Formats: sequence, structure tokens, C-alpha cells
Amino acid sequence: MVAPKLWTKDFVIITVTNFSLYFVYYLLIVTVTGFAADKFHASPSAAGLASSIFVLGILVARLFCGHVIDRVGARRMLFVGFILFFLTTCIYFYVHNLTMLLIIRMINGAAMGVAGTATGTIVARIVPAERRGEGIGYYNLSLTIAFAAGPFAGMLISRYADFETNLLVCLVSQLFSFAAACCVKPTATSGQTMEPEKRYAPWLSAYFESKVVPIGIFLMFIGLCYSGMLSFLSNYVRELHLTEAGSFFFFVYALSALCTRPYIGKLFDRRGENAVIYPATLAFILAMALLCVTNNGSVLLLAGSLAGFGYTTICACVQAVSIKVTPPHRLALATSTYFIFLDVGVGVGPFLLGFLVSEVGYRGMYGIITIVIMLSGVLYHFLHGAQASAKLK
Repeated sequence: MVAPKLWTKDFVIITVTNFSLYFVYYLLIVTVTGFAADKFHASPSAAGLASSIFVLGILVARLFCGHVIDRVGARRMLFVGFILFFLTTCIYFYVHNLTMLLIIRMINGAAMGVAGTATGTIVARIVPAERRGEGIGYYNLSLTIAFAAGPFAGMLISRYADFETNLLVCLVSQLFSFAAACCVKPTATSGQTMEPEKRYAPWLSAYFESKVVPIGIFLMFIGLCYSGMLSFLSNYVRELHLTEAGSFFFFVYALSALCTRPYIGKLFDRRGENAVIYPATLAFILAMALLCVTNNGSVLLLAGSLAGFGYTTICACVQAVSIKVTPPHRLALATSTYFIFLDVGVGVGPFLLGFLVSEVGYRGMYGIITIVIMLSGVLYHFLHGAQASAKLK
């Protein structure tokens, strides 16, 4: 039997569009704190708030836009999100105080949340079911590459130019992707496919997909642990005098994800999620354990390689599982539920782990994170893994 085609025009366009969204997200998140501190003389905590309040905007939007997408269509919501994202990015040029910056950052984040949920819903509908793991894996690479490219571009531009130049790069990227997104074919909305008796669900089911909640809880803890690597690594490597090796950490991270993704997606489709999530969780455990004990650059980069495989694989597989367990008419809710759990973990992680750093230091924090990931693996087994194994028998 010939496998259904994966690399369609719509799949390529929506993957590139998602890259653009997250490229702008990561570029701004590493440069807006410096902008707030330089232009408005903001304190470190206030400048940090200018960065983190963006995530709050994303969370609020994703909470409400899932069921809206199911009614008006993912393509329309993508356009709404993109237009609002572009306009609020333009307003950065006219920000004249810190309060205004915080308001614009939150609205900017909400627009990003709408557009990002829409792209995730569209890809869920166009990826063939037989190649879901492979397709979602490749789609998630757009986020991984943006994670490496956005901060690199932001820091490079900031070295030779000002914050306004970064904004111009963001606007060009947004316009290019918006033009491409206009070529994506409309997908069916759930209002067209939903069974009549399910249109008026209880209020909670209008905002969350219950079938995604169990594995979403596992993902939330994984995201929390990941945020410890993302937020504190630069200070940690400076403390260890490994800044040169540390500058290559996320390059190795992204390279590992790129090299392993083609095989991981196919394994997911052939053997199921457990064949992928258990090894990926183990790799993530080893990565954090190595960060806990590292004293040289080689071990640090090995940790980056394992983290690149482990964390990105878990995220891609959990998104594929979320789609697999959800009825077609609730795919937008499944996508928003997935991202809500992930964003909550990544968003609250730096705040909670910051207390650990002050008490036990960076090594102690990474040691505790290692234990949390171990416990998360056990939690996954009871919340989803055991049932998935039973279905394969």
C-alpha cells in the first residue's frame, strides 16, 4: 500500500508559517528586556515582566480561541491572529513608557496565541492519520529551528543595530508568512462536522478537551523542567566558566532534534507513542543529570544533544497523541489544550525554580529537575502509557 502524501503544499506553507510565528516570538523575547531596561530604565524584574507577560497573553488567548476556531474556522482565525500580531508589532515603534509596553506585549502575545493555535489546528487536519507522528514531528521542527534562529538573529542584530531594526525584521517575516498563509486551502470547521447533540457542551468542555488532559498533565511537568534549562543555563555556564561551550549548547540541541526527527516520527506511526516517549523521557533525564554534574564542555554539549532529542520528541509525540485521541470536530480544542498545559509548565517554571536556585544552587536545581522528570515518566505510565500498551495487545 502506498503511503498517503505528507509534504503537500498546505503542509509546507503552514509549517513555514509556524516557523515565522515562533521566530518572531523568540527574537523579541531575548531583545525586549534590553529594550525596556535601556529606553525606560526598567529594573531587572520589570524588564523580565516585559518578556514573561507575553506568555500570559498567549495563555489567555489559547484558553478562549479553541472553541471559537471550531466554529468559525482555523484559516479565518489564523488571519485574525496574524493581522493583530502584525499591528501590535508595529505599535512597538510608538511605545513611550513601560506601562504601554506591557500592555502591547500582552496583546501581542494573545495574537500569537490565536495564530499559533490556528496553525496547530490546520496541521492536525491536513496530516494523514497514517503518518501523524511523522508529520507532527516535522511540523514541530519549525518551532525547534525558530528556537535556535530567533535568539541568534536577535542577539546578532542587537550587536550591530537597535531594537527598531529587530522590529523591522519581525515585520518582514510576518508579511512573508501572511502572504504564504493566504494560499492555504480552508479546512472544515467543526460547526460543519459536529454532531448536533454535541454543540452545546458543558462550559468546561467548551474550553478544554478532556481526552488531552491526562497526557497534558505529564507535558506540563516536562515543560516546567525544560524551563529550568532555558532560563538558567546562561548563568550556570558562566558560574562554571564554560561560556564558550555554552554558546553552542542550543545549536547542538537543535541539530540533535533535526537529525533524529525523521526516524522518531516513523517509529511513532509504526510502534505507537510508548516506543518513543519512554526513550525520549530517559534521554531528558540523562540530559538533566549531566547538567547537574558537568565540569567540562564536552559533557555540557552531550547534555544539549540528549535534551534536544528528549524534550522536542516528547512535545511532538504528545501533540500527535492529543490529535489521535480527539474526535475530528474538537481538534482545535485539543490543540489549545495541548498548548495551555505546555505554556503553563514553561511559564511558571522559572518563577518556581528560581526559589530552588536561591536555596540549593544551580547544580541542586538540576538534580531536583532530574528527579521530577523521573516521576513524570512514572506519571505518564499511569495516566496514558499503560492504556496505550493495552490497546496494542
